[in-house]
Amino acid sequence: MADNILMKYSDKAGILLLSLGMDKAAFILKQMDPREVQTICVSMATMGNVSVSMIEEVVEEFIKDMKTQTAFGMNADDYIRTVLVNALGADKANGIFERIFQGSSSKGIEQLKWLDARSIADMIRAEHPQIIATLLSLMESDQAAEVMMRFDEADRPDLLMRIATMQGVQPHALRELDQIMEKQMTGSDNVKSTTLGGVDAAASILNFMDSAATELLMNEIIEQRAELAQEIQEKMFIFEDLINVDDRGMQTILREVATGTLLLALRGVEEGLKEKILANMSKRAAEMLRDDLAASPPAKLTDVEQAQKDILSIAKRLAEAGEISLGGGDDLV
Repeated sequence: MADNILMKYSDKAGILLLSLGMDKAAFILKQMDPREVQTICVSMATMGNVSVSMIEEVVEEFIKDMKTQTAFGMNADDYIRTVLVNALGADKANGIFERIFQGSSSKGIEQLKWLDARSIADMIRAEHPQIIATLLSLMESDQAAEVMMRFDEADRPDLLMRIATMQGVQPHALRELDQIMEKQMTGSDNVKSTTLGGVDAAASILNFMDSAATELLMNEIIEQRAELAQEIQEKMFIFEDLINVDDRGMQTILREVATGTLLLALRGVEEGLKEKILANMSKRAAEMLRDDLAASPPAKLTDVEQAQKDILSIAKRLAEAGEISLGGGDDLV
């Protein structure tokens, strides 16, 4: 186990939950997003032996953080909104805040988040392409990318263009969409309007697809709607763009990246980015990583791309929370 300061937040959360016991841990996990549950459970399952001193450090850090967070003297709505923005970034936080305080609920749609990509694709395949595009917009980008890959290659450009040109969904339309899902899963049709789709959503989904599929898809869109394709490309954030992150931001990112993930992600990247990353590590850690890069066997391209996507996800989350800047002054997608 690495020093506490170098541990990923998911590892710390896993240790904290393990220290609470099964009942309390289960209660807390029920309040989390499916993707968060998956990430934390993977950490819990793979962390191995944890020393008593490590548990004490994590618990002490949690208590210290909690002491700095209080709602006394604040409007409860403002406090909760601030906590959500700091934890999830403005876009996701606003959506959650709206669902909590405006009484919206879309249980039929929300249950999709717990299904695997194949099951979702099979369930919605017969629906109208606009309905499919709307459902993809409602998912997290990485899940939407997995689901889209289950559709025929010829259908993907149309779906992505529908997402990119989506202006939003009216309340009654979203209620009807939830009812469609409710026919196949237990759910509720009480839901408020929300902003869905757009170029940002399309670009974010592409960021989670493999490079070969992304290239094929974008080539098709370029042929059909070149201007839209250019807008999407301008919003995409790729691994090589990390070179624009300043040193302090890079160090913040690296604190949350596991060594094995970084080792895979650096395979075949441009020397400039590799050196920037190594320069923001301790001398000893950088030397060890150089040795590992030189000695380790070739890796599968899919594993390398997944490692890079994992790091990009961390960078985006930190940028959304205002902890780092991705450089260039552009908005995050």
